[in-house]
Amino acid sequence: MLVNLRDIIQDAYKNKYALGSFNGYNFETFKGTVDAGVEKNVPVIVAFGAKYLTNMSLKTAHAMVQSIAEEVNIPVCLHLDHCSDMDIIFEAIDIGFGSVMYDGSMLPFEENLANTKKVCEKAHAKGVSVEAELGSLAAGAESHEGSADDKEVYTDPDKAKEFVEETKVDCLAVSIGTVHGLYKGTPEIRIDILKEINEKCQIPLVLHGGSGTPEDVLKASIENGIAKINVNTEISKQVVEDTLKSLSEKTVHYSVLSLEQRDSVKKVVEKYIDIYKN
Repeated sequence: MLVNLRDIIQDAYKNKYALGSFNGYNFETFKGTVDAGVEKNVPVIVAFGAKYLTNMSLKTAHAMVQSIAEEVNIPVCLHLDHCSDMDIIFEAIDIGFGSVMYDGSMLPFEENLANTKKVCEKAHAKGVSVEAELGSLAAGAESHEGSADDKEVYTDPDKAKEFVEETKVDCLAVSIGTVHGLYKGTPEIRIDILKEINEKCQIPLVLHGGSGTPEDVLKASIENGIAKINVNTEISKQVVEDTLKSLSEKTVHYSVLSLEQRDSVKKVVEKYIDIYKN
């Protein structure tokens, strides 16, 4: 069943576990994510990034995930990820997405705040949750969400408090040292900054760049306010590697290959669900 993000994230925040938000771009990624949630009997977030509108429309993504969610007994949230176009966000709200992310992290603080406030007013009137971002992530290896020009800007805890109070956003994505993509070296994650943000804001926080982040760091992040963690690159990497291996060993019908790719997604999602649980 499809749900609003608020329906599931508050419990995660209160009880110190995290929901996995797994990027999907086709039926195999949507189905593999939900299948993993069913296997582990936990809610899942299917994240459809605005950049994947070249793969399918918002309406198609919603129809596909809705159909999959109707066949299972776990909560499924369809989330619009990383979108800076407010018209696209408003369309997703009207279509029935349970959560939208307005990404104004590259804008000046006041402009990001003003735009996020408008999104919250529209979304909350329709019962839709809103995620925003303050600070920005650098792009790591094999990133499909960032660019080489992206710079790491840590989230300022005092600004975060002001932002949350003014916008009434439901959850806030923060920058504490993770990257979009895979790490090029040993990550330096600032749990101290995260702890201060959590103490000041007291709302569910979001960690982008979950792929490849050490398990102990993820656990420490969850302990200090992270209630939603995004994974994208590792899903793609696993599916591509498994597909290449399969095709090197045998000739396979595309329908069978599709099922194998669904299972590759499921494997990654289950791994992170186990890490995120309390």
